Amino acid sequence: LICNMTQQTDSKPTALFLMGPTASGKTDLAIQLRQSLPVEVISVDSALIYKGMDIGTAKPSKEELALAPHRLIDILDPAESYSAMNFRDDALREMANITAQGKIPLLVGGTMLYYKALIEGLSPLPSADEKLRLEIEEKAQKFGWPALHQELQKIDPISAERINPNDSQRINRALEVFYLTGKSLTELTEQKGEELPYQFLQFAIAPEDRAVLHQRIEQRFHKMIELGFQEEVEKLYQREDLHPDLPSIRCVGYRQMWEYLRGDYDHEEMVFRGICATRQLAKRQITWLRGWKTPLNWLDSLQPQQAKEIVLRKIDAHFKG
Repeated sequence: LICNMTQQTDSKPTALFLMGPTASGKTDLAIQLRQSLPVEVISVDSALIYKGMDIGTAKPSKEELALAPHRLIDILDPAESYSAMNFRDDALREMANITAQGKIPLLVGGTMLYYKALIEGLSPLPSADEKLRLEIEEKAQKFGWPALHQELQKIDPISAERINPNDSQRINRALEVFYLTGKSLTELTEQKGEELPYQFLQFAIAPEDRAVLHQRIEQRFHKMIELGFQEEVEKLYQREDLHPDLPSIRCVGYRQMWEYLRGDYDHEEMVFRGICATRQLAKRQITWLRGWKTPLNWLDSLQPQQAKEIVLRKIDAHFKG
C-alpha cells in the first residue's frame, strides 16, 4: 500500500479528510492512521488554534502529539481572531509542504466551515466595515440581538436558520454583508472561489447511536473539570485584553465557564450548560455532515479497528485506481 501511495493517480495530489462531531474519536483514529500510513496531520479546528486553551478544547496531549504531530494548533493568542480565509491559506501552505515531502496531508477536525472553505474556495465577501459594525451594535443595544436576528430572517432566512438568535458576531456579519452589497450572505457564498488543487477522500466518524455521543460528551466535560478546566479559564479571565465577545472565549465550554466566573450562575448550572452547548455543537456538526455535497465514507466510532481497516481499504483502492 505505502509503495503505491507515492504514485499519484492523476496530476492532482491526494489529501485525506477525517471529519466528525466533537468527542467522536477523530484524534484516536488519526494516531492509528499515522502509525500505518505516510501521512502528516493538519488540525481543522477553530478552537485548537489558541495557545493556553488546552483542557477545554480537548487538545491532543503531549503523548498523542508525539505519536501524531498536528499542524495548525497553538498558532494564535486567544486575543487574536482567525477566519476561514486564514485557515485556507495556512492549510494550503501546510498541504503543499507535506506533499513536497512525498507524504499525504491528513486533515482532522470538526470545524466544517473550514473544510467547506478549503474544498470550494471562498466567495467574494466584502471586508469588514468598522463604522457599519458599530452602527449595527448600537442598534442591537437598543433593540437586542434577537430583534436583529428577526431582521436577518426577512432578508436571509437560510443564514438566520443557521445562526443562533444570540450569536452577535455572526448576526452582525450577515447584516453587514447585506447592507454593504445589497445581497444576502447566502447569495454571495454560493459564488465560489478557487477550488482545492487536490483530489480528496473524505471520511466522517461518529457513533451510530446518538445517545452514545451524548454520554461521551458528558463524561468528557466532567473529565475536563477534573483536569483543571476552571483554573485554565481563570487565567484567561484575569487578562484585561480578553472579553466574552472574542471567538476564543465564545468557544463551547469556555463561554459557560467564563459566565460562571463572572457570577452569572452556580457551578452545577455551568456544568449543565457546558454539556448542553457541546451537545448542540455536535448536533450542528452532524447536520453539516448529513448535508455534505461530496460523498462521505461513514465510520462507526464504536468500531475503531473496523474504522481503521475501512480507511486503509479505501485508500488502497484509490491508489490502485
